[in-house]
Amino acid sequence: MELTVNGKGHSLQLEPDMPLLWVLRDELGLTGTKYGCGIGRCGACTVSMDGAPVRSCSLPLSAVTGAVTTIEGLGTTEALHPVQRAWIDAQVAQCGYCQSGQIVAAVCLLQEYPEPTPAQVDAAMTNLCRCGTYERVRMAITRAADALRAAEDGTA
Repeated sequence: MELTVNGKGHSLQLEPDMPLLWVLRDELGLTGTKYGCGIGRCGACTVSMDGAPVRSCSLPLSAVTGAVTTIEGLGTTEALHPVQRAWIDAQVAQCGYCQSGQIVAAVCLLQEYPEPTPAQVDAAMTNLCRCGTYERVRMAITRAADALRAAEDGTA
């Protein structure tokens, strides 16, 4: 099976029913994507597939139909993605376990809705956070949307 992750192609010989999460973590060494509930409900395992958020713990390898982006593919320590920067500035993370999935989901949201309404944010951000930082998540998404618009307008 051919798989593109974070812009890099991989040729894999694995069982087609292996969850994408385990391919990412165990086969490719990308441990930023976390295991939470194992049934696709909590969102800790969220990655982007062609710009759409997917729960990698319940997505078999055979169902992967596009390029996958994980938290590792969004930015670097030297050049954070605007959503990552907003997360830090808004001090969203507490325990941090759900944050990679939250950030990837927020990136997907902002790609679809560059100026999301509060209702769009609430509908898209279904990831669970046991620390309850939902207000900070909303604040960070708003900040990231503003930063992305400013960068696009050349006012950043």
